[in-house]
Amino acid sequence: MAKAWYILHVYSGYENKIEKTIRMLIDSGELSRDIVTDVKVPAEEVAEIKDGKKRTVSRKILPGYILVEMDLPENGWKATCAIIRNITGVTGFVGSASNVKPVPITMEEVKRILQRTGELKGERQVHFRQTFTVGEQVKIIEGPFESFSGVIDEVNAEKSKIKVSVQIFGRSTPVEVDMAQVEKM
Repeated sequence: MAKAWYILHVYSGYENKIEKTIRMLIDSGELSRDIVTDVKVPAEEVAEIKDGKKRTVSRKILPGYILVEMDLPENGWKATCAIIRNITGVTGFVGSASNVKPVPITMEEVKRILQRTGELKGERQVHFRQTFTVGEQVKIIEGPFESFSGVIDEVNAEKSKIKVSVQIFGRSTPVEVDMAQVEKM
């Protein structure tokens, strides 16, 4: 027996409710703390600009899925999995049929998901809900070029930066700004 993470497929929108239900089953003793050790609904912070104001909201990374850390024994795993599968809103474990032992995901996948949520140290970035495309008109709303307007020349989603051509002293000048500093016109 070794701890591993499993992905549980659930009805979309029921992730938090099912996480609470699993935690209640652990607290009540129906699910053993030795077998089911953790439950997570992976979410990341996403910055969005609405009405000219930047705000950060939490967005589920895997809508319709929950991570469950379990230490499934060779004998008796069916009872634990049956309790979890019988929760309203659960459709089953990803990668296995109802009478087959669930298959865990790799540690590399777990690491990548937990880095996105910010639970593991790594290159965690705040992602932007608003998308920008080359050729689009934008207005810079903060920074040294505030109130300038221009056309997007380049989009770098990984770094959350865009290059905008603005008119300064009658010349087109490329300016690199953060996505949070602009809004679409």
